[in-house]
Amino acid sequence: MDKRRTTNILLLIIVIPLIFYLLKTLKFIFIPLVFSMFIALLFLPIMRAIEKKGVPKIFSVLAVICIIIAILFGGFQLIQLTSKELLTADSHVFPQINEKIGQLFESLSTTFNFTFDNESPILPQLLSGNDFGPIIGFFNRTLTMTLMTVFFVVLWLGESINVQRVLNALLIKKRHTSIKAFIRIEDDILTFIKVKFIVSALTGIFTGLMCVFFDVSFPIFWGLFAFSINFIQMVGSFITVIVLSLFALVQLDLTSTLLFFVLSITGVQVLFGSILEPIFMGRSFSINVITVLVMLLFWGYIWGVPGMIMSIPITVFIKIILEQFPNTKIIAELISGHGIQLRKREYS
Repeated sequence: MDKRRTTNILLLIIVIPLIFYLLKTLKFIFIPLVFSMFIALLFLPIMRAIEKKGVPKIFSVLAVICIIIAILFGGFQLIQLTSKELLTADSHVFPQINEKIGQLFESLSTTFNFTFDNESPILPQLLSGNDFGPIIGFFNRTLTMTLMTVFFVVLWLGESINVQRVLNALLIKKRHTSIKAFIRIEDDILTFIKVKFIVSALTGIFTGLMCVFFDVSFPIFWGLFAFSINFIQMVGSFITVIVLSLFALVQLDLTSTLLFFVLSITGVQVLFGSILEPIFMGRSFSINVITVLVMLLFWGYIWGVPGMIMSIPITVFIKIILEQFPNTKIIAELISGHGIQLRKREYS
């Protein structure tokens, strides 16, 4: 028995790094697959409501696809509106920004001893020697992953890929237990996605309103930026405050207006991200802060920005699976922080 246990442990040590290596190498498949699963979970309740009225499944799938297309079209229109805002900006905005950045780079060139021409435009100097290959490649990869995600969403919704059956076949061999685990996964991830979307939308709206109130240029762009980046747990709020503060510093100078603007956008992030979001989330899937940071870094390394966005839903999924087995319940408790609290009570 001891030899078999030792062999199993050694195999586990070999297999786990191999799995993560495959996840990183084949990320162009796994990212759309996992992301589409979370999207499908979001629309499954709508499908069930339609099917309860006696509508065939094919029509419910088509209805959900139409909803997804409408959402994508709305997002495209918002991006187009943002582009128009940037292109129709006041003629003095970009020269003002160019002048401030020029002053900054002029002082840096003196400090770090590099060549900088203050008479020429800033962006051509910063982008000199670069072509549009990386940008075109980025858009090609994004388009490919989007189409693959839509394809996998159709498979999930049509139950060509059934999460509960996969759990029952591969991980949880008991049908009743696998159904209960799937219901928990669906409820928790659905709650997370809905709350995260609402909180991110409110964060984007109020960030844009702060830009309008303090007369900071491109409020629609900054609202959309805050909405998008807020999906990256914890890190997104810091990025929004830092980037928008630097832009405001260029435009508003060092005045009390700048100070109040920075305090305002920081207050928006704290209100929605640190106060309202935990309240809305409740205690349905409490996860230790250390676990959040570790998983954020880990999935960010494996899958980049998409991994950082999906790190919390993946962690919730893993935690629920680990809770189904007696030998791994302690790991699930450590993920949620309950194990640490229990040990503190034992020693107190």
